[in-house]
Amino acid sequence: MSDCVMTPLDSSRQDSSSLISKPGEPGIDAFIKSVQLRLDQNLRVLFKRLPNVAPRLVEAMAYACLGEGKRIRPALVYAACQVFGGDQVAADRAAMAVEILHAYSLVHDDLPAMDDDDLRRGQPTCHVAFDEATAILAGDALQSLAFEVLVDSALGDAPLIAAQQVSLVRVLAQAGGTAGMAAGQSLDLDIAGSDNRGAHSENSLAKVLAEVHFHKTACLIRASLEMGALVAGVASDSAEMTAIKTYGESIGLAFQIQDDILDATSSTAVLGKQVGADEQQEKLTYPAVLGLDRSQREMQRWSQRACEALAELAPAYSVGILQNMSSFLMRRSF
Repeated sequence: MSDCVMTPLDSSRQDSSSLISKPGEPGIDAFIKSVQLRLDQNLRVLFKRLPNVAPRLVEAMAYACLGEGKRIRPALVYAACQVFGGDQVAADRAAMAVEILHAYSLVHDDLPAMDDDDLRRGQPTCHVAFDEATAILAGDALQSLAFEVLVDSALGDAPLIAAQQVSLVRVLAQAGGTAGMAAGQSLDLDIAGSDNRGAHSENSLAKVLAEVHFHKTACLIRASLEMGALVAGVASDSAEMTAIKTYGESIGLAFQIQDDILDATSSTAVLGKQVGADEQQEKLTYPAVLGLDRSQREMQRWSQRACEALAELAPAYSVGILQNMSSFLMRRSF
């Protein structure tokens, strides 16, 4: 649709090379900040150019996307693209698509029928700020928009070839659907407050929990890295892609365990969302199953596996940015 065309970033944008840390320059914190600024600028342009058929719907969509998000998944898109020598500008659409799909999942996750949360990213959740019906429609429209961004041939100043677009759509769709995020959400709801937990051993519950976290969180994190590699021209069936996917799965599981730990130990002011909600809703979490100490060890185990996957790429590729991303994710307090 012609009204949904994002022009290339204007002359005031950051040059794509500014995303890459150079010797003597600030490291991962500066990289994350530059990604946040770049992504937010692109998203603001995109939302301004959406058709104005239903203004309240577009307002709710923008509200869900343009908050104080960490932008971890887009950062992983750019980082993987950088590792394999790809064009950072060409990664813009993949980064936007991943974040838009993630935003849709958060809108629906917060709904009364799901987690029934009132706070997200330090502000009222979408259904609280607008209404439940609008939030549902906003989530639906965001999901559609994520794929439109990937295939709009007029979007961006480094167009993707058709084969790349098809691969990117496939990866993102699988990560968001019955093999990924939606399946994880369903499994999470099935086990929450379940009366039959007493029939499970600790090891059995831990296996169920790993399955929930893998689909609910790790699949989209893996997809972010896979999409960045695809933009850079890495073949889907290559050893490099296998290594980057293993890294993504591992760091995704470590990331979600860290989320579980923070929900049990941090504060609402720091996280920007209600803490203790998992316990109140009797959600299956690592601290609830294994305790904090063992949860920390499990997080470190997956983090180590991620490092081992990166070692398979070195020294052929410079993987420092992904090593730094791992450290950043594990030391975060939000």
